[in-house]
Amino acid sequence: MREVIEELLKLENTRQNLSRLRSLIKEQECKEQVYELLKEHEDLLISFLASEDAKTRKNAALLIGDLQISQLADALFKAYESENTRFVKSSYLTALLQLDIPQLVPELTEHKKLLEQTEITEENRKHVDEELREINKILIKYNGIKQHTPILEGVRAELLLTTNKLHREIVRRQLPVKETKLHPLGVIVKTDNIRLIMKVRTYRQMYFMINAEGLLSGNEREMAAQLWKSDMYDILRRMHRESGPFYYRIESSADGEFQSRLSATLDRLSGGKLINSANNYEIVIKLIQTRDGSYFPCLRLCSVKDDRFAYRKNVLSTSIHPSTAALLVELAKPYLKENAQIMDPFCGVGTMLIERKLAVPAREIYATDIYGDAIEMGRENARIAKTGINFIHRDFFDFKHDYKFDELITDMPVRGKQTRSEMELFYERFFDKAKQILATDGIIVMYSNEIGFVKKQIRLRPEYKLLQETCILDKKGFYLFVIRYIV
Repeated sequence: MREVIEELLKLENTRQNLSRLRSLIKEQECKEQVYELLKEHEDLLISFLASEDAKTRKNAALLIGDLQISQLADALFKAYESENTRFVKSSYLTALLQLDIPQLVPELTEHKKLLEQTEITEENRKHVDEELREINKILIKYNGIKQHTPILEGVRAELLLTTNKLHREIVRRQLPVKETKLHPLGVIVKTDNIRLIMKVRTYRQMYFMINAEGLLSGNEREMAAQLWKSDMYDILRRMHRESGPFYYRIESSADGEFQSRLSATLDRLSGGKLINSANNYEIVIKLIQTRDGSYFPCLRLCSVKDDRFAYRKNVLSTSIHPSTAALLVELAKPYLKENAQIMDPFCGVGTMLIERKLAVPAREIYATDIYGDAIEMGRENARIAKTGINFIHRDFFDFKHDYKFDELITDMPVRGKQTRSEMELFYERFFDKAKQILATDGIIVMYSNEIGFVKKQIRLRPEYKLLQETCILDKKGFYLFVIRYIV
């Protein structure tokens, strides 16, 4: 590192050494050392911004940003204003984003206006888009984004409620409106009262349907034009009390470069009414690819807060999605009784039990898990949900209780690194243990992807009767089983 800096001071291999320093300072310790070695040579760094070599100017600007030398902000900005090489200009802005520059916000706002008026050609399109993107990041950093107030009642909306494809009718049946129809991704509903729709717990996500006169196809310019000509912006205006600009991000399976070009073109077409922002946004434009390569567009409004699962403060990577848990409970509802004594043997963070309690009142609820952190997380989730669950850090197979339970409800552990024989033994032990703690006519509500082991244990044990078997995820083999214990 010292050798690199010594060469820089001698003006040797300047471009390469600036680039090497940028690589070295990715570690914080090296960054601090480089800063200490260069802080007495700020004039040298400024001189590199005036180099005849464009890549030297670019690397010098980026290094100043990486080192967060805010006292050089004015020099960086002047270099940006005087820069004539398009591919370098955005680098100054990338550097300025890392510095403390509130005093430059007014001037950058004016530069943004000028850029938006720039005539776009094939040669300058990419670099103008990059400049605008970096300026927007800086302006959002200091100005924030304009927050919009959603209108949830009295405005007609067409929604797509995504859900498990095999059980769309469950969601449809729960909707408190008549205008519904099935869609490959879920259920479409027309309503003027979104608050009512948001009381339904079995759908996963709510999107606003975009009428774009067909699916989106073609290159990024054609797709951006289709989006802008659609009713997308009209939806945003109708569903919010305030006007634009609306900050958005695109969510798609398309590669990042394509999404960048698409968003840049859309920004330009909208004339500043839509602004792409990867980290600060209120709108998600969801593009779902179809089998023929075209895209189905819809909108998710982050301004519409979904509080259905607000209790779920803590979550593990293995946790069941709450909408799936709600769906399972709804499917098993004919067998659930009020004021039952319930237990989840493998509770995780408590999602299954919480959704069960919210669906049908229960008396005593117990939860066990061998993972202590999950127990603590579950306790906090249950407190937020006000469900009164007794969490116990214990192996289910060692659990004992004074009275028996009316119901076991659980998301069974997946196989993971266990062998087939180990997993078969696990299910055998589970059904043995269930007999010890279930009351006569008690039931097991089980979510599992081990249909073979479940069916085998029921077949071998006449005391268990299969009441319901429902496929939930066909490709992954997950099923809901409702099983009665009969002495």
